[in-house]
Amino acid sequence: MERDERPPSGGGGSGGSAGFLEPPAALPPPPRNGFCQDELAELDSSTNDRAEQRTCLICGDRATGLHYGIISCEGCKGFFKRSICNKRVYRCSRDKNCVMSRKQRNRCQYCRLLKCLQMGMNRKAIREDGMPGGRNKSIGPVQISEEEIERIMSGQEFEEEANHWSNHGDSDHSSPGNRASESNQPSPGSTLSSSRSVELNGFVAFRDQYMGMSVPPHYQYIPHLFTYSAHSPLLPPQARSLDPQSYSLIHQLVSAEDLEPLGTPMLIEDGYAVTQAELFALLCRLADELLFRQIAWIKKLPFFCELSIKDYTCLLSSTWQELILLSSLTVYSKQIFGELADVTAKYSPSDEELHRFSDEGMEVIERLIYLYHKFHQLKVSNEEYACMKAINFLNQDIRGLTSASQLEQLNKRYWYICQDFTEYKYTHQPNRFPDLMMCLPEIRYIAGKMVNVPLEQLPLLFKVVLHSCKTSVGKE
Repeated sequence: MERDERPPSGGGGSGGSAGFLEPPAALPPPPRNGFCQDELAELDSSTNDRAEQRTCLICGDRATGLHYGIISCEGCKGFFKRSICNKRVYRCSRDKNCVMSRKQRNRCQYCRLLKCLQMGMNRKAIREDGMPGGRNKSIGPVQISEEEIERIMSGQEFEEEANHWSNHGDSDHSSPGNRASESNQPSPGSTLSSSRSVELNGFVAFRDQYMGMSVPPHYQYIPHLFTYSAHSPLLPPQARSLDPQSYSLIHQLVSAEDLEPLGTPMLIEDGYAVTQAELFALLCRLADELLFRQIAWIKKLPFFCELSIKDYTCLLSSTWQELILLSSLTVYSKQIFGELADVTAKYSPSDEELHRFSDEGMEVIERLIYLYHKFHQLKVSNEEYACMKAINFLNQDIRGLTSASQLEQLNKRYWYICQDFTEYKYTHQPNRFPDLMMCLPEIRYIAGKMVNVPLEQLPLLFKVVLHSCKTSVGKE
């Protein structure tokens, strides 16, 4: 539900379809490019710099800028950083010459990292503390010998560095630049499939951006999640009360949410066969309503006056798909996996639609089903949902922001608040907070992948996902 186009006329216009019992709720006209022109008039100016399309030198995807010395996409930038920071050693099951493309880059981590090095990605440009941003913006691409590349790919260079620190390094492992006890360990996500471990490195990868950051005075007493080992079990926190400031900020976040049922009608007559165009039109109306709720949500945020309209425009233009997906899987899940699932059950795809369904769409289906079951198992509360949404929205790595450092502090604030709340309310679920945070990188990945799914395949995608999730839950 993240498209800005509409189906062909005749099948599913904005008016009431023949099979729907009531006309659609009175919503404003569908926004151009998924956004409300009146509310976000500055969006055009923030997207002008994206007009020049550049290609990632690693996989051929759309590049987002100069990362670690070469022009690359966000996916390859993040993959290279994680591989170097976490000292990953990969293996190729073929001949170490796998094709690197946007669709195939996740299939072999070894060949992807090899090409990053061969194309000149500079590992010395990565900040030693693992924080976002390059260590030296003036560092360009590097050409290293085949022998040096082989030492990196085999892990020999990482071993030499580790030996150097053990012989000459400081014994204080608490400093951000010397965290061998944490950063060298593989993340929980490394035990998953190849494609999942590349794009979703688990909670450890998501938490890495907070390493070395000072803890606000109000949250210094909170059990520090960053001291947990990636492999050792989390210890149950001691019983304590919820900090008054945490309670107040969470209450403000929840108050900003519109938790009323969605107004888009999803009831149809018995025996009515829904067409592909009608289902697509319904998905568009749902996406419109969900988007307008996100715009209203921004205006009610407790920190609304702390950021500029330009920054809010950049944030929303980059995260609106993720916000809609998160809300659909949590606070609106009863309607989405209930009423909408009943509508999609009335839609019968043709043989041609089934045969033409893309591999990318299949991956999205698998990940959406996995994520649904994860949220269903966690039973995310409104308070947790509000915190997760704020954390995901306050992404300081988005291009074009004018107050990245302020966003970083706001993000950190709600990270600690969410941790404080979950450890207070769910004392006997010590893994709950990491489990919640692990869902956010997965949501970002799925939202990015859905952009590449052809529009005409969305009705079938939602039919499969909703039917599978509803059926499996019904058997429990």
